[in-house]
Amino acid sequence: MKAITYHRYGSPDVLEFQEVDEPVVQDDDVLVRVRAASANPRDWHFMRGVPYAIRPQFGLRAPKNPLLGSDVAGQVEAVGRNVTRFRPGDEVFTDVVTGGFAEYTRVSEDLVAPKPANLTFEQAAAVPLAALTALQGLRDHGRIQPGQKVLILGASGGVGTFAVQIAKWLGADVTGVCSTRNVGLVRSLGADHVIDYTKEDFVQRGQQYDLILQLAGTRSPSGFRRALTPKGTLLLSSGEARGRWLGPITRIIKAIALSPLVGQRLSPFEAKRSGQDLQVIKELIEAGTVLPVIDRTYSLSDVPAAIRYLEEGHARGKIVITV
Repeated sequence: MKAITYHRYGSPDVLEFQEVDEPVVQDDDVLVRVRAASANPRDWHFMRGVPYAIRPQFGLRAPKNPLLGSDVAGQVEAVGRNVTRFRPGDEVFTDVVTGGFAEYTRVSEDLVAPKPANLTFEQAAAVPLAALTALQGLRDHGRIQPGQKVLILGASGGVGTFAVQIAKWLGADVTGVCSTRNVGLVRSLGADHVIDYTKEDFVQRGQQYDLILQLAGTRSPSGFRRALTPKGTLLLSSGEARGRWLGPITRIIKAIALSPLVGQRLSPFEAKRSGQDLQVIKELIEAGTVLPVIDRTYSLSDVPAAIRYLEEGHARGKIVITV
């Protein structure tokens, strides 16, 4: 099968379009014929091997796993003997962590969900990791209650576009922070208020929020405290970071160290793969409550160009790869 591979860390130039072996299906696995995938920041972090602190896990001098690509949507090609929920031909979507930029990928049955009936494969591929991050962050870690004020920093990005919609579904009063060109997009997703960060610093406004979800920017955890209520929560999911050794880990360490000393909760979080939560998202999509936003679409052989664009940090919603 054709796949995007990399055998050394570096720029998108290290990515190759190659013939590789098709995955072997184990007893609890589903083999998916990939119709579309989407790019995520984790892809370029893996590709570059930064921050360096991740290399003991993923390969010190070269990547242990030569495949990239997280989110996929496609059709079930084959199933393991213990699989009961799916059969060949079923249309599904899932987060595979690595191996999505390929014609076939293998994933455990419990991490797969039926594709939303009202989405194309390209639209469905834009959903899994970003929507899981938004759902679990707001519902589970943020524990949003109806009427609470929520600020989403990076509201026009891959996770942010889902976060605005899911926060509204949870009953929050939502403020999105984005650049000038994305104000209309964020408002169209249902945000009650939109702040253009090129013109105004939300911390200086005097408004306080019950929850701030940081998906972009380099502000330190302590820099958010003025914009939080006395018992408010800051969730750090992403955001730009300086430094090749620790990158965003520095911000995580600061949040963990500061949180016990103040009344507010300053907490990093990472989404967990979950077929059950993908089912929740599927139902929201089919109800018309949540829809993906796609910026650009690339072919499988053009993944290097897609990653270059993603690294620029200006994508509106998700970047999709057709296979």
